[in-house]
Amino acid sequence: MIISLLGYMGSGKSHVSKNLSKKLNFPLIDLDQKISEEHQLSIPEIFQNKGEIFFRKEEKRILKSILNERSNVILSLGGGTPVYYNNMDLINQFSKSIFLRASVKTLTERIMLQKNSRPLIARLEDNDIPEFIAKHLFERNPFYGKSHFTIDTDSKTASEISDEIIRLLKI
Repeated sequence: MIISLLGYMGSGKSHVSKNLSKKLNFPLIDLDQKISEEHQLSIPEIFQNKGEIFFRKEEKRILKSILNERSNVILSLGGGTPVYYNNMDLINQFSKSIFLRASVKTLTERIMLQKNSRPLIARLEDNDIPEFIAKHLFERNPFYGKSHFTIDTDSKTASEISDEIIRLLKI
């Protein structure tokens, strides 16, 4: 079984996927990390040197190869992955998809802690970030909303969220 975790940056995908991987003893694949390793560049470097179109094509290619393996794995997706091409359809066809949903307030608090390492928001003024997140969520929620399951992550630990995923999937 492939369990795909998706959601906006700051929703907890990385923390929850690590925790869930340990609890289920499933290997963890972070899609962005896999892309970065394959190209020996960070994601911001790929965007800067090769452009977003190149990145999105590579993201789809690597996503398809992971989903075709069909082994037990926790797959942590990039925040934009479900939005492009037919990625969300593939994710739902070949995995159990879990949308980790968080409020704009929670996302803002979490993202502000890592502002400089987040290329999308690094150059924004702090007071513009909530509006930026809200706009992005408005655009992405129709894709995120196609997930098999949605879990609200506000005020929950990675362990609590992992336990909720395990209960939902009856593992």
